[in-house]
Parts: sequence; structure tokens; C-alpha cells
Amino acid sequence: MSAGPVTLYGLKNCDTCKKALKALDAADRDTAFVDIREEADLDRLVPAWLKAVGAEKLVNRRSTTWRTLSDEEKSGALGDGAAALLKANPTLIKRPVIDTGADILVGWDSGAQQALTQ
Repeated sequence: MSAGPVTLYGLKNCDTCKKALKALDAADRDTAFVDIREEADLDRLVPAWLKAVGAEKLVNRRSTTWRTLSDEEKSGALGDGAAALLKANPTLIKRPVIDTGADILVGWDSGAQQALTQ
């Protein structure tokens, strides 16, 4: 099965991103990798991702970066302050973010795996 190309946004050293890339490669998916710290246009992408999936899904509240935020920053992260916080701290973006051209998928859970590798 070979479906259309996808873009995987993540971090080079992220184990989950590596697993996703490996699985997509095994499924013969044409996948472009974009490092969210070094290559991604977060000014353009973050608002679109927030609109598509919402802050609740996009903000990684299990990250080390999340634990270092103040309570005020944390409360803004799930509301109007999400875009600015995610652009300033790309490691707060739950990974990977996968753009299929039709959908934005966040994380490498069973739903994403089935949608992209079956």
C-alpha cells in the first residue's frame, strides 16, 4: 500500500518520532521529516495545528519543559497563550505532528499507526 506523502514534524532525538519514521518507511509511505526546533516555520504551523487539533491535544504536558513552566504559563498554555508558548518552546509540542495533506495527527498512538500504515 502506498498512499500520498506525509510530513512528520518532530525532533531528531525523539524516540517516538524515530518509531513513527521507521513504521512509515516499512509501510512504504513517502515521508518528509522536519525538525521542529531547526527547520519548521512555527509562526505559520502552530496556529494551523491549534485550529486543527486544539491546545489540549497539541501541548505535551508530560515534557520536561512543561514541568519548568510557571503556573501562569501552564494555565495560558491551554488557552489563548498556547500559540506563543509553543512557538517559544517547540519541545512543548506533542510529537510527532503528522500532516497527511488532509489531516493533522498528533502523537504516535494506535489510531495514527492504523491510519498511516494499514
